[in-house]
Amino acid sequence: MILHLIQESPEQSSALKTCLRYASKNDCILLSANAVNSLLKQTWRTQLAEYNYVALQEDVTARGLKVLLKDVKQIDYNEFVALSLTHDKVISW
Repeated sequence: MILHLIQESPEQSSALKTCLRYASKNDCILLSANAVNSLLKQTWRTQLAEYNYVALQEDVTARGLKVLLKDVKQIDYNEFVALSLTHDKVISW
């Protein structure tokens, strides 16, 4: 199992698109920093729905998206550390 870390929005880089090409259904995708903005677009949400994905709560809150993304599973930094310890690899895109 791999934990995929995405930090840039699809408008900034192709990281999310590339990640989805290689991620398996057993992996977890963590959206942080500007990558949480991708969850505002239905096309990305539809693609991510096939995967286990979460957003970093602090970054969602910092961008004022808490209400808009209330249905998205959000984790804090402690849960992020726990995820990184329970996965075989961590890949930053």
